[in-house]
Amino acid sequence: MADSMMSKAATMEIPISSNGDSRNLAEDDSLEQAAKIQWSLREKVGSPAGLRDLQQVMVSGPNLNETSIVSGGYGGTTEGIIPTSSIKGSNMHHASSNSSMTAEEATRGIAVEKFDIMKKWGLNTYKCTKQMISERFGRGSRTVDLELEAQIEVLRETKRKYENVLRLARALTNHFYSMVQTQHALGDTFADLSLKSPELRDEFGYNAETQKLLCKNGETLLGAINYFVSSINTLVNKTMEDTLMTIKMYENARLEFDAHRADLEELNMGPRDAVTMARIEAAQQQYQIHKEKYERLRSDVTIKLKFLEENKVKVMHKQLLLFHNAISAYFAGNQQQLEQTLKEFNIKLKPPGADKPSWLEEQ
Repeated sequence: MADSMMSKAATMEIPISSNGDSRNLAEDDSLEQAAKIQWSLREKVGSPAGLRDLQQVMVSGPNLNETSIVSGGYGGTTEGIIPTSSIKGSNMHHASSNSSMTAEEATRGIAVEKFDIMKKWGLNTYKCTKQMISERFGRGSRTVDLELEAQIEVLRETKRKYENVLRLARALTNHFYSMVQTQHALGDTFADLSLKSPELRDEFGYNAETQKLLCKNGETLLGAINYFVSSINTLVNKTMEDTLMTIKMYENARLEFDAHRADLEELNMGPRDAVTMARIEAAQQQYQIHKEKYERLRSDVTIKLKFLEENKVKVMHKQLLLFHNAISAYFAGNQQQLEQTLKEFNIKLKPPGADKPSWLEEQ
């Protein structure tokens, strides 16, 4: 090691000159100083004290957390120490600022989108309200399908009449149920009196049997009437109501279509500059969109009305036949025909107390 250092020092002692150029004198002096330093290191390394000094220099070396940046210029070399922690901090600051900017841009985009939706909704509501007021005061025109409007009016009238039938059938059920309960209580009373009155045992006995038979037939008739009420309720409050909901959507689409049609006609009557032409093109697109929506819903309403009429005839034919046969058999006192009527329509009577919850469900 000492020989290698001596050879390096000997090499560094060779003066480098540029034919007496005065600008290289400072460089020659620095080389000579470096050579002297190398010779002194060689002498110190050879001794134990020199080794300790070298270890102290290694221990007290530069910190790894500091970066030495050397820059060369015309006047010589300059160097500075920049902590790497400051570089890491600046990078983290830039990353956080970028993420905050991205979040702000996303929030701004959502706000702009919501504003556009509210703007479109407001314009559409304004146009529809204007069209509705114009139609009500007779100043605006409306699209009318006479055949379809007549069918819709017939459906609404039919629904009102069927709701009245349903109301009366429920009233009949309630009254007849009260009568059956009264007959049941009266039959129990007659049976009890037949046991306590020996002189009238036979009279109380056959009256008790008659009331129990009427009560049994009444419960059978109640099963038929309840089935009739349930079917009418499904027809009125589900099937017809679903068709009326589609009709309501159709009427709203018709109003929107007429509103955009009137808006397009108003724009076509105005001047034809660049701004107006752009508005006419946008209005034409909206008009076409709402026209297609209106025609699609009109077709849906026509189909639903057709299927509803077929379903209504089928259901009512079955239910009216059931109601007639059951009532006739009950008041004729024909128990076999009454039970046969329920079997024909697949009506199963609930056993007494079936509606009452069990003791586990009551807990």
